[in-house]
Amino acid sequence: MAEFTSAEAVVSAAERAYEAGYRRMDAYSPYPVEGLAEAIGFTRNRLPLLVLIGGLVGGLGAYFMMWYSSVIHYPINVGGRPLHSWPAFIPITFELTVLGSAVTAVLGMLGLNGLPMPHHPVFNVPGFALASRNRFFLCIQSDDPQYDPTTVREFLEGLGPKLVSEVATSAGGEATGLGH
Repeated sequence: MAEFTSAEAVVSAAERAYEAGYRRMDAYSPYPVEGLAEAIGFTRNRLPLLVLIGGLVGGLGAYFMMWYSSVIHYPINVGGRPLHSWPAFIPITFELTVLGSAVTAVLGMLGLNGLPMPHHPVFNVPGFALASRNRFFLCIQSDDPQYDPTTVREFLEGLGPKLVSEVATSAGGEATGLGH
């Protein structure tokens, strides 16, 4: 893990790491940095598709539930209206579409981010607390196909960081990189 003092430096370092072939890396910054996600290779987000599916399931489930109860399970002729009176189904269908989307958005965000994670190995890196104040970090993970501890350290030191640290992930505390 390399520590940088500016957003421009970490974006440049991430771009150079991606060009060097590293694909399993992560970046940490105290505020959103324009272009950093793209620089580490994060281009596609599956959350919008999950939210769409959750909304469709919620809306279709609500509509089916009302249709089944008023047409199949317990048909009652009220004022001569048809049993399948769809205008009456719209408000609840809309509400359950929104509810399905919102619940899927929250659960999908938590799942895709790997949360909740009460402790992460990067918290053991000296000075990592500054990632929420004024420092920027780039971490190449040990499960990267090109990962070699010596090569990665030399590569990160060549990017001009303030400090390069190893992240201990095993129970014994040896430095093996970030890995999952």
